[in-house]
Amino acid sequence: MLQQDLSERIILGIDPGTKVMGYGLIKEKGKKLTLISLGIVKLGHLDNQALKLARIFEKTTALIEQYAPDCMALEDPFYGKNIQVILKLGRAQGVAMAAALSKKIEIAEYAPRKIKQSVTGNGNASKEQVAAMLKTLLAFKENPQFLDATDGLAVAVCHAFQGITAGSKTNKSYTGWDAFVKDNVHRLK
Repeated sequence: MLQQDLSERIILGIDPGTKVMGYGLIKEKGKKLTLISLGIVKLGHLDNQALKLARIFEKTTALIEQYAPDCMALEDPFYGKNIQVILKLGRAQGVAMAAALSKKIEIAEYAPRKIKQSVTGNGNASKEQVAAMLKTLLAFKENPQFLDATDGLAVAVCHAFQGITAGSKTNKSYTGWDAFVKDNVHRLK
């Protein structure tokens, strides 16, 4: 008799942003993916960067406490010409990572092109194409108000598609600050 892989895990996907943060949660049981939740956190109304970062930390922590994910996957900041934008996105990503690491949640990071490639088969897919594929894969009908929500969901699905089972590690997964710092000494100055 063939033995079926019934391992189960919940994956939180985050698309960090400074105006809108998108998130999505899926349950992975064997090879089946089920949508748990997706949404956004609006940040544009907050007066300064510190308040935005605090809100990202608070919301990420609340999602972790509410859904108890086994791991969190984040979109890496894209490489652009405006260094200020990249710095702000990096801070947003770092704060979300800090929230997960403070709760001992394993994290993984993926480049935007890798996420699009994993979900649609095309690393240059548009946000609309990614959203349409996710609706098909996860069988949901509603159209989110912001595509940032499906971007966050796409990160979670990308992580699931990497064939990384619960308990295994990617080369970019950490279970605490000590492990992260040890593996990223070159980032410290």
